[in-house]
Amino acid sequence: MKKENITVQMDGEKLRAVKRYMEKKDVDLTKELCDQLQRLYEKFVPASVREYIDEGSEDAPSAASFKKQKEKEKAAAATDGTQNGAAH
Repeated sequence: MKKENITVQMDGEKLRAVKRYMEKKDVDLTKELCDQLQRLYEKFVPASVREYIDEGSEDAPSAASFKKQKEKEKAAAATDGTQNGAAH
């Protein structure tokens, strides 16, 4: 999969401080940032989309695929809400 770069801005003094203290603990800033981005990806990207991406296709899922996934998620949420509401 093709890698892409991102750019973020941070206060210079804070960046120097985090680099300094991470170096003292032999922690790589780039690796930590990549790990955090992976966590964000896993948190926000639906499992079905992650699975599709992991299959190696460079094409994004079609709008129909997203619509079907959203319908499944709504149905599951409605079922959970009904079950949880009945339990009260």
